[in-house]
Amino acid sequence: MQEIRNEHHERLDYSLHTPAQKETEAIVIIGHGVTANKDREFLVTLANTLAESGIEAVRFSFSGNGQSEGDFRKSCPTKEVGDLKAIIEAFSGREIIYVGHSMGGAVGALAISKGLPISRFVSLAGMVHTALFAKTEFGDVEPDSDTGLMWDKPDCPLSKTFIDDMNEIDSVLPLASKITIPWLIIHGEEDDVVPIDHSRELTAQNNQIVLKEMPLVDHVFSEESWSSEMSQAVLQWLKS
Repeated sequence: MQEIRNEHHERLDYSLHTPAQKETEAIVIIGHGVTANKDREFLVTLANTLAESGIEAVRFSFSGNGQSEGDFRKSCPTKEVGDLKAIIEAFSGREIIYVGHSMGGAVGALAISKGLPISRFVSLAGMVHTALFAKTEFGDVEPDSDTGLMWDKPDCPLSKTFIDDMNEIDSVLPLASKITIPWLIIHGEEDDVVPIDHSRELTAQNNQIVLKEMPLVDHVFSEESWSSEMSQAVLQWLKS
């Protein structure tokens, strides 16, 4: 496994899931959400499901998250687009399919709009309105302060860099109609972090989007049956 570094020379931690027998030369790159990392259980389930069906997959942690190098306080969607670019370049010559969860979904929309060579896109409860998200979740938290934490997580200090970038992006909704590659959205109806109505807004802007709504399911597909159903839905869509 080669070492992958972003444009800031920060090493990106990743895990490669190589099938015993590949059915395609395409590779699925899987990105996580805010305050998370590549080892979320449902992302591991997805990668294993794909590999077992002959599709190679790679999970990675954005810089400043998990075991990747970098300062978490500099983490923001714009910087993460650069991280994704580094992962894509490491697998140059392959068809690239990107799966992004939560903020990782917003990163995917931004990356595609910037011309990164992604052929198919899957958004798992993807963030749409970034400024609204920052205000709703962290509006009462003072960034760059000793007590300013994201969801009270000690390793996830809220930074002005993050807030400013979320506000500048504002929303990826205007990008939806400009994305012409095949696009699957999977969203739980009981998601209390990114409302499913936001994915419905995207679908209204792009009639090529396939939206799968999952009743009772939360933001992180926390039940084993939910992560399995999500993974099978991604697999079947890719094979179709």
